[in-house]
Amino acid sequence: MSDRTDRIIEDRVEILAPVGGRAQLLAAVRAGANAVYLGGKGFNARRNAENFGNERNAKESGEEFTLREAVEYAHARNVKVYVTVNTIVGDDELDGVREAIADVAESGADAVIIQDLAVAKIVREEYPTLAMHASTQMAAHDLEGIRLLGELGFDRAVLARELSLDEIRTVAKGTKLDLESFVHGAHCMSLSGGCYLSSMIGGRSGNRGLCAQPCRLDFNCKGRGYALSLKDMCYLDHVRELADAGVCSFKIEGRMKRPEYVAGAVNAYRGGTVKKETLRAVFSRSGFTDGFLTGRRDVSMFGNRTKEDVTAASDVLSELAGLYRSETPAVPVDLTLTAGIGMETVLTATDGERWVTVTGRAAERAERVPLTKASVRKALEKTGGTPFLLRELDCVFLEEGAETGLSLPAAELNRMRREALDRLLAERSRIVPHRHVEPKAEPDLFRPHAAPAEPELRLRFETAAQYERVLGRAKDPSRYTAILPLRVLLEHPGILAGARCPMIGELPSLHFPADDPKLEADLGALAANGLTDVLAEDPGGIRIGRKAGLAVHGGANLNIMNSVALSEYERLGLADATVTFEASAARIRKLGGTLPRGMLAYGYLPLMKMRACPARTKDGCRGCSGITPMVDRKGETFTVICRGKRYSELLNCVPLYIADKPVPPVDFLTLYFTIESPDAAAAVTAAFESKQTPVFRRTNGLYWRELL
Repeated sequence: MSDRTDRIIEDRVEILAPVGGRAQLLAAVRAGANAVYLGGKGFNARRNAENFGNERNAKESGEEFTLREAVEYAHARNVKVYVTVNTIVGDDELDGVREAIADVAESGADAVIIQDLAVAKIVREEYPTLAMHASTQMAAHDLEGIRLLGELGFDRAVLARELSLDEIRTVAKGTKLDLESFVHGAHCMSLSGGCYLSSMIGGRSGNRGLCAQPCRLDFNCKGRGYALSLKDMCYLDHVRELADAGVCSFKIEGRMKRPEYVAGAVNAYRGGTVKKETLRAVFSRSGFTDGFLTGRRDVSMFGNRTKEDVTAASDVLSELAGLYRSETPAVPVDLTLTAGIGMETVLTATDGERWVTVTGRAAERAERVPLTKASVRKALEKTGGTPFLLRELDCVFLEEGAETGLSLPAAELNRMRREALDRLLAERSRIVPHRHVEPKAEPDLFRPHAAPAEPELRLRFETAAQYERVLGRAKDPSRYTAILPLRVLLEHPGILAGARCPMIGELPSLHFPADDPKLEADLGALAANGLTDVLAEDPGGIRIGRKAGLAVHGGANLNIMNSVALSEYERLGLADATVTFEASAARIRKLGGTLPRGMLAYGYLPLMKMRACPARTKDGCRGCSGITPMVDRKGETFTVICRGKRYSELLNCVPLYIADKPVPPVDFLTLYFTIESPDAAAAVTAAFESKQTPVFRRTNGLYWRELL
């Protein structure tokens, strides 16, 4: 065992492997994974993987493995199974979600991985013994966010990939939740859960499990191509540090990858023979990076898949396939052999919970070499081809002279061993530790929402100049609500002191552990100056706003698409919420419940939230204005906007504008100003209020098309 992994194996840090289908399941388990994560046929973030159906759809499609059979196969080999139900869903899909969760519960899986609070509520209330893991799609990137997940009943949080080692330590020290960290595989350019690029330009949503990966195409920024493509992560050199930091599970990305990749990565992180060079050969994008973990978030993190990368894989596939051609002995088994002349030989096998017994021919008196415990062990410890590993052996020889007088052919011992272990494996496969079947709770019933005839207009400004120009021209500023980033309110205290309308302070949508103390102090100072309300885009922001005693409004990045999630956020104390702009107008129209809700109605929508800024050069941020154009392969220009050098956002190439469209009944509409000049912001506001058709290029967004 290598020095870098001895402590990891000793402490039993979980190696969690990706499984997209039957071949990957066999590869993961046989290579030594402690747990696997996989999906059913719907509502998971890799809907294009093979995945695992229930008995009904498996029969129709002729699949080899159902979800239940996958769980039984893994459990028989001491491997846990976590099932992904980690997409956002609409009200029209909640019955299907309940069926999917029922399949997971009945299969005996160990946990369900969740993004949508509606899914969490169903699991929490209907299957309380089924553990809940918060998907990385929930954007858990600070301690307060992790603590809010604890309030919601989650047992584990999958940390954002963007965290550094020091940040992981900080989170681990402040929570009792299990923490799972990605250690290997693809990096999304955007913080998970905060990417809308695929949905906006291709109609396929990552939040709905169908990301088309447009970020891997050639976007050019400051003369650098593929500026939205990061290298794959590889933390093989940091496993001990991660374990010491408090991570309990090492997660390997790749449910769409081939089984050789899965087996190689599991073997490497288990401390086996596979080295980093082999992992790079089987799949990488111009090599690996550990930039997020080490805090070196520079241009060295970027890379794309090259022809050389593809060619390298062919040289190692056969080598890696050998890792999972047969079972890996890992399940301890105790055997007892009882033999005597004139009686059937009896072999009993037990894993500590189940016992099986087989019989064989009677022993004979030894003529030359007598049967001994050592010779019996030599025959019975040949468990290759099974998942069993011989631990204890007891021999009972019922003959005077004990070990000196009996004889039994090795072939008979081998036959009995094979039969006993086959039966024990069958027993382990049939008996699932626990099927989470509970009486079902009644589905939530929500009254139709009573929205005002004319929704309130909220104006989100990027700058103080925009605020002054638009409100300065308004006949009655008090009928608006203004939303301004905290930095603007801090830099211009007169705005709060002389507020012309109700005011909401916008929290940064990304804030990492070291940011939170200052964020809380800033909120305290602003509250003393009259701030009463804040807008939060993530779980941590909600908790920070509540701690400050302020009214908290939920932003669009909470990805709310159904009535149950709205109700759950109301239970968490939100004053109102903006639904996701991935929701269609038809779905928004059907949202029930009492929590006031709104929608984004204008703006260059933020399509990505990035901690590795694509506008950085070899000189870092030197010479950067904070607003940088980025051009795609079709010549469309997007904008990278800096957020205080803490993170950046990618804005869409054209603005959303729906003033001249039939808007569904909501309580408020938000005009989201970012890169517009003060005059342009004022002009858009006036045009919107008079419901004019715009003279500029615009998009209707996703409101009038159903997202896949």
